[in-house]
Amino acid sequence: MALELKQGLRLSQQLRMTPQLQQAIKLLQLSRLELEQTITKEMEENPILEEAGEVAEDEAAAKESENLDMVEDTEAPPPAADDNKKEEFEWENYVEDNYKQSNSQSGMRNTEEVHNYENLITRHESLQEYLIWQLKLSGFNEEEQRIGIKIVGNIDDDGYLKVPLSEICPEENLPDDEIEGILKLIQEFDPPGVGARDLKECLLVQAKVLGEDTHDVVDIIQNYMKDLEKKNFEGIAKATGKSLQEIIEVCKIVFDMEPKPGRGFATTETQYVTPDVYVYKVGDEYVVSLNEDGLPRLKISNFYKNVLSGKTSSSVTKEYIQDKLRSAVWLIKSIHQRQRTIYKVTESIVRYQRDFLDKGLEFLKPMILRDIANDIGMHESTVSRVTTAKYVHTPRGIFELKYFFNSGINKTDGDSLASESVKEKIKELVSKEDLKNPFSDQKIVELLRADAGIDIARRTVAKYRDILGILPSSKRKKYF
Repeated sequence: MALELKQGLRLSQQLRMTPQLQQAIKLLQLSRLELEQTITKEMEENPILEEAGEVAEDEAAAKESENLDMVEDTEAPPPAADDNKKEEFEWENYVEDNYKQSNSQSGMRNTEEVHNYENLITRHESLQEYLIWQLKLSGFNEEEQRIGIKIVGNIDDDGYLKVPLSEICPEENLPDDEIEGILKLIQEFDPPGVGARDLKECLLVQAKVLGEDTHDVVDIIQNYMKDLEKKNFEGIAKATGKSLQEIIEVCKIVFDMEPKPGRGFATTETQYVTPDVYVYKVGDEYVVSLNEDGLPRLKISNFYKNVLSGKTSSSVTKEYIQDKLRSAVWLIKSIHQRQRTIYKVTESIVRYQRDFLDKGLEFLKPMILRDIANDIGMHESTVSRVTTAKYVHTPRGIFELKYFFNSGINKTDGDSLASESVKEKIKELVSKEDLKNPFSDQKIVELLRADAGIDIARRTVAKYRDILGILPSSKRKKYF
């Protein structure tokens, strides 16, 4: 059998993700903070990149220094002095005089030296630190204190111990009952209920702290937690043989307890959002403006341009500079492309959601990614990347660009309404309900259909209610 070699020509198409395209896609989906970090990292690794603002300041400082040198040259020479002789200065008298002067002057004067204590950062004591402080005052020996610190370290921010004791101290030789005893002592610390492993234990610890006349409270917590959760007071009264009023009085005590003992030590830090784009109303039109503040403006270093064009540089040096130059140019182009895409997407959203900007949330229109993609001539995946973790400042507030994309809910008149508007109407209905007779999901469906003409299913109301963090009607009901 003879082998034969042949040559053939075949045309084919392939989609390749070049490194430059990968970089552009990566930059497109970064948040503003991540973009700043990426640019800073690239500037550290690529010597070709420079920040335009810094270069301008350096040049201005250099010119100012030259002017100062020229002025100094024209001035009369200073009197001769002995260079070896150090200037004598009485620092003690200087400090003492200034101290007396600052005490005699009012606080409004010398403001540059007055500390503004409102701007000082304060640090709140954490729950773990508070518990360890109590632990060290409780008379534990060294071994017990070591185990107690490990237990405290595994208590979460809500005050619960969710980790089994066997996993906390596997290397200790103490019996399980002794470790359990240390935990019981920690559960006597302040705040009451801390160190509990579940809600029932937390409430039982707090009932123990209350002291006398808590037998009925302990009985209900121990045996009727499910009914207590559903506020089934009639069922508890029937099971215990007590009157409904007696059960309600006991349940009042339970409802006054703290289900999250560590709540008082929680520090809610404000999360500030820097918008990527602003929308202003000028006359009757809305103007879109990119937020360039804080983003470094990159440029190519003139020094390396001169090195590249010089004849004295070696081929290895020029190859290295060319490689870094290509990388720098692609980064700058990708950043500009990212900003232009954000601008175009925001401009299209403003056109679609003009009624929302003019009249409010009730007039938010249903919109999908395809609507914006078709309007600006881009792919849906590109629009999805642009609208993720990007924020816009509007006259109605600051929103993530994803916020404006909502599914449509049909109305009885044939129109459709954005799902966010429906959620707002559900929240408004619940806020106005009678707490002793709250609206059921089916009742909300009927009210939406009657008042706003919104045709919606009960399960959709339940889903939106869960998203809004609104409890079912049985748990919203107030008996006292």
